[in-house]
Amino acid sequence: MAIPTRTDARPPVFSLPALLGAALLLCTTAAHAQSAPTPLEDNRTITLGYIDIAYELGGIIDPTLQPGGTSNVRPNWFTFAPHASQTGGMGMYSAALARHFIAAARLQPSLSLSNALDRLGLSGVLRGQLQDLSLQLIAQGLSTDAAAALSVMTSSLNTGALVDVRTLLATASRLGALYASAPGLSPLDKVEVIVVTLERTLHEGNLAIFSDIGGSARLYLDWRAAATGPITPARVLTEFTLVDAINAQAQTAYTYALAHAEDSPRPNRMDLVLPGLHWKSLLVAAFAVYEEARLAPTPARRDALIAMGNNFVAWREQRDQAQPVFTPPGSPTDEVSRAGLLQALTPLLMTNFGTVRWTYADYAYAQPDRDGNPLTSPPTEYSWADFLDRWNGILFAFDASYARPSELWVMPEPLTDPLG
Repeated sequence: MAIPTRTDARPPVFSLPALLGAALLLCTTAAHAQSAPTPLEDNRTITLGYIDIAYELGGIIDPTLQPGGTSNVRPNWFTFAPHASQTGGMGMYSAALARHFIAAARLQPSLSLSNALDRLGLSGVLRGQLQDLSLQLIAQGLSTDAAAALSVMTSSLNTGALVDVRTLLATASRLGALYASAPGLSPLDKVEVIVVTLERTLHEGNLAIFSDIGGSARLYLDWRAAATGPITPARVLTEFTLVDAINAQAQTAYTYALAHAEDSPRPNRMDLVLPGLHWKSLLVAAFAVYEEARLAPTPARRDALIAMGNNFVAWREQRDQAQPVFTPPGSPTDEVSRAGLLQALTPLLMTNFGTVRWTYADYAYAQPDRDGNPLTSPPTEYSWADFLDRWNGILFAFDASYARPSELWVMPEPLTDPLG
């Protein structure tokens, strides 16, 4: 079985123009003006916002970086952010495509699975992969259109991971269990609940992270632009603050970063090394660490400090913003389990960081076999909803990207909602 390597640069898994055309064909009514932005419209705004921040902050750390250009300096967290946001947008796009297919299938059911895949505009390798998943879902008791809709929901993911039959069977089984648990009277009702659960989860996570971390970066950059005189880490720690941040705690985190940036392995369990620290303080510390990196005497020291700053920001992102969205305290009655859905999709997760592709399968296959059972594939033994499973996969992605820093500056073209 060919498992994609983490350093391969490959084209996207699906052709966006082709699926865009399919979505437009499936739309049964003209798009109408909405008072609130759609999830994809929000995603476009967020991705563009991250790109602006990436270049502004990147230009501070590396003064040779020009807007739209590239840098060989180790990327900061905000260089990763546009790509991660784009990945969420692609997931929302696939969910929107599935919803419009469901709407069309309610009016005119597909005559066969082949007919359903034709209506979706699918062809080539992707069609074969989604056909295999659809057949397994049909075997789980789903109708043809329900299976096709659920399969196309995964079309922006690493469907190549389904080549491993163990992954295919486990994914179909988990999606089938979610289908059985979903509220609704008809198969399409139940599948639509799953699709909407994914769309909401991605949208809420996108908004939460950008509002908190993107908003904090904008406050920092505005403060920096308005300040007079040289900007130093000490000034950041004493003059810049965020709501709920405690600057004495930020100083503690900053001091720790300076002392341990070149440790191997690099510290990443912030709850253990900085217990009791308010995580807003961690963001203030991260900006001070990035400033320290700008002043570092050697490229190696600079890159080590950037990586520590990245771990600070990513911890805040995943622990305090993403986790409550992925595992909310109460499950809405019109959703399936978000944690269960994320676990089902974990083996298929991927992000293109510019031309550097990361997949969860790469990470999982690189780890010791978790359960020692040859009947289960490693990617199915993890869950994106589990904080440490997600955190360690992200650190793996960071390390892969650090080896090819300039490639992360190939920024994505933010998505446009064709039906918004």
